[in-house]
Amino acid sequence: MNRQQLEHIIRASCTIADDDDLIIIGSQAVLGQFPGAPSELLVSMEADVCPKHWPERAELIEGSIGELSMFHETFGYYADGVGDPMPTIPAGWEERLICIRGPGTAGKTGWALEIHDLLISKYVAGRDKDLVFNRAAIRHRLADPRVLLERLASTPVEADAAERIASQISAHAAEPSA
Repeated sequence: MNRQQLEHIIRASCTIADDDDLIIIGSQAVLGQFPGAPSELLVSMEADVCPKHWPERAELIEGSIGELSMFHETFGYYADGVGDPMPTIPAGWEERLICIRGPGTAGKTGWALEIHDLLISKYVAGRDKDLVFNRAAIRHRLADPRVLLERLASTPVEADAAERIASQISAHAAEPSA
């Protein structure tokens, strides 16, 4: 997915949910802060989105422009509507959201997770694809491992999960940069 496609999803999702603001929480949130992100971070054809003021309307997005919808078949990408509960994200994430608004969003606003908040949420999820994404983001120097560790300290996770994540961050930081 590229920035133009994400803006299309913002525009369509906001219209469907009747909400002028949309939170982008999945991997494609990287396009908020880094519109020209490395291609290996843009392999997903879905954008995980949540209507900011009406999270319960995420199902409408999913049903209208989600996977296997006519939208997906037509454009080759789709929105995954995510309502409550939101993924586990460091405290204060709302103040760090990155604004995506312009001609491509038709006056609607996408609010993308800041890169460190995004990576911590992916470390918490811990899926293989999340770790591959995080490793690439650190290798391309889009995130600072020290900031990741600071954010981890403000993330509501159990002590054993925090230890696992800190170890993963350190291992990824020790790998050569791109």
